[in-house]
Amino acid sequence: MTDDGSSLFCPLEFRYGREEVRQIFSRGARLRRALRVEAALALAEAEVGLVPRDAAEAIDRAATPEHVALDRVDAIERSTRHDIMALTLALAEAAGPAGRWVHFGATSADITDTALALELKEGVAILDSDLVRLAQVLVELARRHRATAEVGRTHGQHGVPISFGYKMAVAAAEVVRHRARLRELRVRLLVGKLSGAVGTGASFGERAAEVETATMRRLELGADEAPTQLVGRDRLAEFTNFLALVASTAERLSTEVRNLQRTEIAEVAEPFDEVAQVGSSTMAQKRNPTQSENVTSLARLVRAFASPPLENMVQWHERDLSNSANERIVVPHAIVLVDDMLGKLAEIFAGLDVDTEQMARAVADGGGAAMTESLMLALTAKGLARNEAHELLRALTRGGAKSGPLAQRAKADTTVRRLLTPAELERILDPASYVRAAAEKTDRVLVGVEHDLAK
Repeated sequence: MTDDGSSLFCPLEFRYGREEVRQIFSRGARLRRALRVEAALALAEAEVGLVPRDAAEAIDRAATPEHVALDRVDAIERSTRHDIMALTLALAEAAGPAGRWVHFGATSADITDTALALELKEGVAILDSDLVRLAQVLVELARRHRATAEVGRTHGQHGVPISFGYKMAVAAAEVVRHRARLRELRVRLLVGKLSGAVGTGASFGERAAEVETATMRRLELGADEAPTQLVGRDRLAEFTNFLALVASTAERLSTEVRNLQRTEIAEVAEPFDEVAQVGSSTMAQKRNPTQSENVTSLARLVRAFASPPLENMVQWHERDLSNSANERIVVPHAIVLVDDMLGKLAEIFAGLDVDTEQMARAVADGGGAAMTESLMLALTAKGLARNEAHELLRALTRGGAKSGPLAQRAKADTTVRRLLTPAELERILDPASYVRAAAEKTDRVLVGVEHDLAK
């Protein structure tokens, strides 16, 4: 690789993702975690009397990248064509006479799957922080706009009024549910194994359960209660499908921004640096929602990553290698991209340009049609059958806003005049009642969201 980065291949290396998160999956970090597992195993075996204490301590001292260099492991692997065998031979060299005890009783998957659990533990901690940050940004927007009137839309058409704050509260609650899912699944996800070739622990003899317990205690991980040669792949499948859920929420939120930023709606806009940022190379006026579009694009890829781990659950007997290659790609890419999306969404919503006047105009421009539900219910309460009230309002709103304000048409209708006074009609058609309800609902939702965030 040249210093200018021109030889970089994967866009994750230079375009997407944060360096902090990419480093979790660097080759150096993965070597450190594998060595940490080997050291923890040796110390656990010494604890139960399977390995001499001085040998275990020598292995522990040697199990660092300073003593076991990545280039040495690579050189051995070129000959052995086996990554963990290369690691153990390099560690044995570094440990000197104690090297005879390296990897004692273990199989490769004991090391790789347990190291993977350590990797996932770091990734999960970052994702949890990302979800909290995004939820906090959405809570702040929801509180600020709890009573900001906005047209609620269904099927892309005007429905009834809501508040922009309620829309943000709905999003915050969804993000918090993802955090709850993550907290729940981490118990099943963050597990390793030290139970040998087919999971029975026979290679560790009568002390097998003690070896595994002591190793996992040192690593602060759980243990798979019933592994084969592998930790159960249902665990990874659950996690990557969780990431797909988060990705779908990310796309939902980014799509909402994109739609509300459309010229004909123009109620919100992404943050945009008017001085330096360029929207188009030819259309100088453009202020495109590029970050939201970026989130949308990446979300579609993350959902695709959910499929291979489901297929990896199907192994030949106690294990094969059909999962190995794609997991090396899927797991880091999915985590890096979800972190990237959540970070971008937090930036988008933290700097969101909310045009409250445009929102109010949209409510008014409908000619009051957004309040047909309120009028229908009022007419029903006054004695008209609900289906008759519905049909009456369907007739009154034919032609949409082009036929004039709903209040004007309703006042001219004999049935409405018989049942409602002009003052009652004005009150019923005032969007304030719907917005007030949305604001109160927002407050109630935020109480629950903030309670969950405090956990």
